[in-house]
Amino acid sequence: MGDAAFGRLHPELQRRFSVGLASGELCVGRGVMDRIWHGRAVVKPFLAVGGLRNILLPRTGRDVPFVIENVPYTDSYGRETVTFVRTFALPGGPRRFDATMVHSPERDCVLDYLGTHQHLASDLHLSAEPDGSLLIRSGEHRFREGPLDVRVPEPIGGHAEVRESFDERTGRFRIAVRVENRYVGPVFGYEGSFTAEYRDLRSRGVRAGLRPVREEVRA
Repeated sequence: MGDAAFGRLHPELQRRFSVGLASGELCVGRGVMDRIWHGRAVVKPFLAVGGLRNILLPRTGRDVPFVIENVPYTDSYGRETVTFVRTFALPGGPRRFDATMVHSPERDCVLDYLGTHQHLASDLHLSAEPDGSLLIRSGEHRFREGPLDVRVPEPIGGHAEVRESFDERTGRFRIAVRVENRYVGPVFGYEGSFTAEYRDLRSRGVRAGLRPVREEVRA
């Protein structure tokens, strides 16, 4: 997003999104999702399939406790990577939504690899809003499995929009995620708030089970 735009973010957002190998910090957020929602019934089979590999969430709920873990590490291909692993304490057992993010100079954006096996790669474009919040919009999506490398066609793809801000009154971060499809409308989303705790990366490291099972080099 560039230094100038990054400097327009609220200072608490600047710190949270400065987590990396250079800072030597990891960040753990703990909070509550006010609600996790789904769109029309037609989208539920897709969410169920994605849930098998920790992509999206196949369940809904209100007042759901959650944890988000942002931990930097160097992946198998030498790229600095940050985890965005969200664990939701839903009725019937916890559910995870896994993502790992890598900066791509070639694509001039952040690559968001989704799921336990990084099957889905999405371009993310970040911008600072006038109120100091962060707006993230998804671009092209690509599916990778073995030799298969295809762009996800628009009829089954989704457009994601993420807004993150800091509420000085409550001292909490606020997050709102919305995924839509051009043809079926709203697909999935959640909104809530959390607090953040920063820890020393050298003493903590990347806990077992946080990194993806398989890493994808293709951008």
